[in-house]
Amino acid sequence: MSFNDPIERRGTHSTKWDLMQKLYDVPAEDGLAMWTADSDYATAPCVIEAVRRAADHGVFGYTAIHDDYLNAIQWWMRTRHNWEIDTSWILTSQGLGNAIALCLDVWTDPGARVVTFNPVYHEFRVKIEKAGREVVACPLKRSGDTYELDLDDAQARLDGTEQMLIWCSPQNPSGRVWTADELRQVADFAARNDLILVSDEIHHDLVYAGNTFVPIQVAAPEATARLVVLTAASKTFNIAGQRTGNLIIPDPKLRADMQQRLNTLDYKPASLSVEMITAAYSPEGAEWLDAQIAHLEGNRKVFDDAIASIPGAYSMPLQSTYLAWVDFSGTGMSYEEISRRVRQNARIAPSDGPTFGPGGETFLRFNLATQRARVEEACARLKEAFQDLQ
Repeated sequence: MSFNDPIERRGTHSTKWDLMQKLYDVPAEDGLAMWTADSDYATAPCVIEAVRRAADHGVFGYTAIHDDYLNAIQWWMRTRHNWEIDTSWILTSQGLGNAIALCLDVWTDPGARVVTFNPVYHEFRVKIEKAGREVVACPLKRSGDTYELDLDDAQARLDGTEQMLIWCSPQNPSGRVWTADELRQVADFAARNDLILVSDEIHHDLVYAGNTFVPIQVAAPEATARLVVLTAASKTFNIAGQRTGNLIIPDPKLRADMQQRLNTLDYKPASLSVEMITAAYSPEGAEWLDAQIAHLEGNRKVFDDAIASIPGAYSMPLQSTYLAWVDFSGTGMSYEEISRRVRQNARIAPSDGPTFGPGGETFLRFNLATQRARVEEACARLKEAFQDLQ
């Protein structure tokens, strides 16, 4: 099985492909879906085999969360991220979007202000607003080819009614991998303002050579009493459709608060998703992940070289994730014109930069987790769409 094996996802009820025309007005028949963050290649063979074993068994009755599942998560955090966790810290949600909504529900009051650092994953804003809370968007500072914290500016935006900080590490959409010192600064900021610190670390496995992801609890153990870490196998192993993620909560009081809410909602994960995650977090899964990262490295290079050939376009160097963050401000074009060329001329559906909040106004985000031939086709289309600039 190769990451370049063609797999047709149109007509499979795929959000990414089958909603592309409705949401982005990019034709279904020959458009390229490069927006939502899932992958176009098959998951790891060990995960597929776990599904096959379950299907062959044929009985899909009630099951309980079991030690194999919890031990697999613990093993993965230890071996991939040097993070020692206790299995009692692990709770399970219906994906990380659900986990964020639960955190807002449990630890903030209606009307409370919630801090984000932007540009950032647009679902943070969506979940905050759906919950009847207010977003406090604190801009990251652009510094050359990366983003940096500006905590003085962030502090000036607070009025004392904030109750939570939702943090993104590695950073989506830019792929920035934060240093341990930066993470300690974020933890100090949360402590200084008495904020629950929710750290979305879903992209932690997809890190490129020369960069090291540090879990925030490793960098800042002093933050434990206010810390909730969100992780999932969904992006790493392309099983997002299973809608299963983890809240890793070291503090017993916070953990009890969340467990009570899960009990009230009578939530328990689907048995098949638990088996898939158990299989993924294994030596076989780790080997597959390393091969995937090598594939993504190749895709990233092809894509960045193409963007570099378009005058005024700039792809920020990815340290992690498969999501290219491309700035078109140097073209001098309006966002509407940029979007028209990409969607109508190139027939590509990327994610809109402005949805990521302040700082995203001139950007588009392109998902590179696909076959190499599709990346090459996208590059050719983009160069043609902007050929008058060359």
